[in-house]
Amino acid sequence: MTMKQQLIVTLTVLLLCQASMTLADETHQHHDEHEEQYSLVIGDDIASSTGIKTDISRPHRIKQTARLYGNLTTAPEQTSHVRARFSGVIHSVAVNIGDKVEAGDLLAIVESNGSLKNYEIRSPISGSVIQRHANVGEVARDQVLLSIVNTDYLWAELRVFPSQQTSLRADQHVFISDGTLRFDTKITHILPAEQSSPYRIARVRINNIDDRWFPGQLVQADVVIKEFDPILALRKSALQSLDDKLGVFVKEAEVYRFIPIETGRSDADFIEVISGISADTEYVVTNSYLLKADIEKSESSHDH
Repeated sequence: MTMKQQLIVTLTVLLLCQASMTLADETHQHHDEHEEQYSLVIGDDIASSTGIKTDISRPHRIKQTARLYGNLTTAPEQTSHVRARFSGVIHSVAVNIGDKVEAGDLLAIVESNGSLKNYEIRSPISGSVIQRHANVGEVARDQVLLSIVNTDYLWAELRVFPSQQTSLRADQHVFISDGTLRFDTKITHILPAEQSSPYRIARVRINNIDDRWFPGQLVQADVVIKEFDPILALRKSALQSLDDKLGVFVKEAEVYRFIPIETGRSDADFIEVISGISADTEYVVTNSYLLKADIEKSESSHDH
């Protein structure tokens, strides 16, 4: 190779190297700008006032569940239809619809037609008066005078279809919800439904001493059929999507940065993280959509 040819080759290599370095710098600069677009600086006082809350990434148990639907009801022993022991004229009625009574409380006084003596009718159970068919001066025969129901506890009757029956059994953990309220308990027993029904009934007892639930209320239930060993998982409320990438916002001091993640198994509350974030990372779990909206607004302004 002549001296002139060697010089041409050397210059060509240098030019190629310079072009490669320029492209790398431009790519790196674009990457930095892109990363900058996905970051926000928000003071802790502003974050607090807007309801932005964080949690620390850590292992959680993922629960695989089966979804059931049903309604709440009372057991037969929780309702009492009160009648007079002997026919006679009603002299007084001590309660009205809506009144709460204790077992043994006075409900009414009736004068017996046979002995012409007054006798008392007392409540056989504690509960609330839901029906009254008794007034002073009326004749009590064999009709129902008062109906009382106790709702200190209720039963969720959940439909279990054939495809679900092999996965369900008594004593499994279950989460009962009406969309707002939630109660954690266990399946008490699984019974046959009516003869023509294509399903069985899972019955779940719900403590209702605070009177937040009511008979007839429609509910859904998530029955835990399998639990996985603790794995790194994030709250599902933290998930957001930017540029078709699923991720979360992590917090470093007062900087909030969007981090794409790869996810796996999930349950009602948590989702497994396969890659993208490590344990003990602070991330946004409440109102992260505000951060996403601010970034998208900034990108829209930048495009114009």
